[in-house]
Amino acid sequence: MPIVFRNRFNVLWQSWQERGPGILICVTVAAAAQLLSQHYGAPQMLFALLLGMAFHFLHEEGPCVAGIQYSATTLLRFGVALLGMRITFEQVLGLGLDSVALIAGGVVLTILLGIGISKLMGKKSFFGILTGGAVAICGASAALAIAAIMPPSRNSEQDTIFTVIAVTTFSTVAMVAYPLISSLAGLDGRSSGIFLGGTIHDVAQVIGAGYTVSEEVGDIATVTKLFRVSMLVPVILVLSLVFRSENRSAGRAPNLLFVLFFCILIGINSSGLVPEAIHTFVVDLSRWCLVTAIAALGIKTALKAMMTIGYQPVIVILIESVFIAGWMLVGMLLLN
Repeated sequence: MPIVFRNRFNVLWQSWQERGPGILICVTVAAAAQLLSQHYGAPQMLFALLLGMAFHFLHEEGPCVAGIQYSATTLLRFGVALLGMRITFEQVLGLGLDSVALIAGGVVLTILLGIGISKLMGKKSFFGILTGGAVAICGASAALAIAAIMPPSRNSEQDTIFTVIAVTTFSTVAMVAYPLISSLAGLDGRSSGIFLGGTIHDVAQVIGAGYTVSEEVGDIATVTKLFRVSMLVPVILVLSLVFRSENRSAGRAPNLLFVLFFCILIGINSSGLVPEAIHTFVVDLSRWCLVTAIAALGIKTALKAMMTIGYQPVIVILIESVFIAGWMLVGMLLLN
């Protein structure tokens, strides 16, 4: 074996020895969450969080610490980057410019509302951006991506975990309630799909709600939701510029390489040249990376710390959720 390859192999092997135990723990928790999700029909990410919290002692000291940290950071960014394989430019343009403007406006206004409500509730702007982005874009995935580029703070991980739990819970409620709301409002198939895709927090719940109504509504809701996912790119870039000085002062330079790969994968997927088997593999790999990262964040979180959050954050996320639902409902009624 040439000495260059041998040295490279030694470096990789040493890195695996350092991080492997923690990564394997996080993957095991993610697999258990997948099994429970399939059996009980509840969100996989919520199970991953709760199971992860039960193993918090592994993050306090021992051989798993480095791998848990790696899963919560690097695997997280990798999973977010791979989300780009779900989106094509054609899907977005098919929604129509009026609907695209309505959805984009809802994203921006929800984040701004989150900042304002958070300050009224005595929380920092970080929490409003985090929750507003999670509610407005794509739930837990958006919360993780935003947290990855925001300046570190004493409560940042606790706020991130709470946001993931809250938006997942609200998303499950919305999956049941919002199809009824669209029916009572008299929305047609296209408008109903855009309403569901433009309001429900997580992709899985959007799919569940949409296809419960009809195949047409499910298809439109999924495309609408994927456009909201693509809004991660401008939001992450703007936030990186806004908090550049704070990150620099804290000695942290946010890694935006995952945003670049996200954009590249959207372009590749839009070309229509990706074989179905590879497309499916990349989408599944993205989901597994994100669930593994959620498990790692759960392991890093002490349940005792979560009990001190209070009622204010719940009110913030509730107001944000009601606002974006009202914005999209009124918008679809006016466009009709």
